[in-house]
Amino acid sequence: MVISPFSLYKKAYGGLSNGTWWLSLVMLVNRSGTMVVPFMTMYLTQHYRYSIEKAGLVMSLFGLGAVVGSLLGGKLVDIVGYYYVQLCALILGGSMFIILGQLRSYIFICAGTFILAVFNESFRPANTVAIAHYSKEKNRTRSYSLNRLAINLGWALGGALGGFLASFNYHLLFWVDGLTNLSAALLLYITLAPTRNSETERTKKQNHLLKNSVYSDKPYMYFVVLVFFFALCFFQLFTTVPVFFKTQFHLDVFFIGMVMAFNGITIAAFEMILIFSLEGRRPALHYISGGVIFVAIAFLILNVHGNYHFLALLSMLILTLGEIMTMPFMNAYWIGRTLQNNRGQYAALYSVAWATAQTVGPYTGSLVAGHLGYKTLWWIIVCICLTLAFLYRKIEAPAVLQVNV
Repeated sequence: MVISPFSLYKKAYGGLSNGTWWLSLVMLVNRSGTMVVPFMTMYLTQHYRYSIEKAGLVMSLFGLGAVVGSLLGGKLVDIVGYYYVQLCALILGGSMFIILGQLRSYIFICAGTFILAVFNESFRPANTVAIAHYSKEKNRTRSYSLNRLAINLGWALGGALGGFLASFNYHLLFWVDGLTNLSAALLLYITLAPTRNSETERTKKQNHLLKNSVYSDKPYMYFVVLVFFFALCFFQLFTTVPVFFKTQFHLDVFFIGMVMAFNGITIAAFEMILIFSLEGRRPALHYISGGVIFVAIAFLILNVHGNYHFLALLSMLILTLGEIMTMPFMNAYWIGRTLQNNRGQYAALYSVAWATAQTVGPYTGSLVAGHLGYKTLWWIIVCICLTLAFLYRKIEAPAVLQVNV
C-alpha cells in the first residue's frame, strides 16, 4: 500500500497534545529573536573595538553562566515546577538582554553577560521537562522533534533578521532579542498558565519516596559524558567547518550560507516523518549509535578530494541525518530513565553537557586546526564518533522508571 506524502506528514504531526503545540510556538517566538549571541563577538570587536581575546572571554563567561543556569534551572524545576521556571527565565532573560545592550563598561558587560546566561539558560531544563509532561510515551520523541523544528525555524529567522539589523545598529539586536523573550513569556502565560490550561501542572507534587538522585544513576552519568564528547564534535559545524569551507574548499560566502541553511531546511522538511517512521521500533540507543556513525562519515567526507561544492553538500546532508537520529532520541533516552519528581536533575545534567561542549568545543577545534591542520581535526572527530557509536551500544538498558504524568 502506497502512502501519499500528505498522509505521511499528517500522521507524523498528528496525535500530539495541544500543550506540545503551544510549547513549540513559544519556542518559535523565543528563538526567532536569537541574534545577540551569534553576533556578540562581532559586536564587541567591531562596535567597541575590543580585542578578540577580550571578546572570547565574554563568550566564555556566557558559557560558564549557561552551565550555572542549567544546574539552577534543573534544581528549581524539581522544587517549583517547569512552568514557573520557564516563565521567570523568559522574563528575566528578556530584561537582561535589554539591560546588557545599554552597558558600556567592559567589566559590566562581562558581569551582565554571565547573569544573562544564568537566567536565559535556566529555561532549557524546564522546557525539556515540560515537553515530557505534555507528551505521551508513544509520541515523546516526535514531541521533542517538533520543538527542535521550532528552534531551527526560529534560529534561521533570527539569524537572518540579526544580520540585517546589525548592518544598521548593533543595539537593535538586544532590544529585539529581549522583546521576543518577553513576548514568548506572555504567550506562555496566555496559553499554558495552570489557571488557563488544564494540561499544565498546577502545583509541584512533592513525593520524596519517588525522588532518586541523578548522581546515583551510573549508566546515565556515563551517557552524559558521551553526550559531551559528541557535542564537542557536533559544534564544529558552526565554527571550524564554515572556515574550512572558505579557506580549504575555497567556496564563496553565499554558497557556504546556503550549505548551512540546507541543514535547517532538511530538518524542517524531513525530521518529523523520519522520527514517526522510527519511533518505538528499536531502543533509543540503537538510533543514537547509528546517528553518530553518520556524523563520523560526514566529517570523513571533508578529507576527500573531488568537487568541493558537491562534497560540502553531501557532508552536510549526512551530518544532518546524523543530527536527526541522535538528538531527539537522546532526549527520549534520558526521559525514559526519570521519575516524575527528579526530571529537573536529569534535564540539568543533559543541558550542562551541551553547554560545556559549546563553551570549550569551538576553542579546542580551532586549536587543533591551527596547530595540526584541518585534516587532522577531521580524523580525530571521525575516531571519536566511531568510538562513541560503540560505547552508546554498551550503555545498560534503562530500568523501568516511567510514571504517569
